[in-house]
Amino acid sequence: MGDQDWKENLRNLFKDIRIIEQSKQETLEYFDQFWEFIAVPAFESLKKELKEYGVKAKYRKIKRRTIHLQINFPHSSLDDFHYVIYLPKNSVELKLKLRIIGRQDKNNPPEQKEKQFMKDVLPSEILKLTHEELKNDVIEHYRAFKYEVIARPE
Repeated sequence: MGDQDWKENLRNLFKDIRIIEQSKQETLEYFDQFWEFIAVPAFESLKKELKEYGVKAKYRKIKRRTIHLQINFPHSSLDDFHYVIYLPKNSVELKLKLRIIGRQDKNNPPEQKEKQFMKDVLPSEILKLTHEELKNDVIEHYRAFKYEVIARPE
């Protein structure tokens, strides 16, 4: 190994670090776009429609890495179901996670499950999702949760 090999290795190391840091920053920007152009419109229309059923919902973005939709019990201010999309720390692509949190009834503490967000959608396709696809995903998870609660043996 020559004198220049270690210098080239060091140069490549710092070049790779810059690329990784740039990718992490771009991923945060893509997550911001997902929030603004896909999640907000989808959650806003869900919120309006849920109101027709006497169900309050609210959504927010937390610390630039988490999108949180909360659905309350009908005619109540107590939370029933949470649909939480989050970007894991140090992500270099939009490989999002989903956390489902829900209560069996108003007297029980919430339970939670973690899974891959829309596992059949590649990270490169996340920004191509439609509002309808996201709304349907929320509804499917809400339905599965509610059915599980209704049919759970005591």
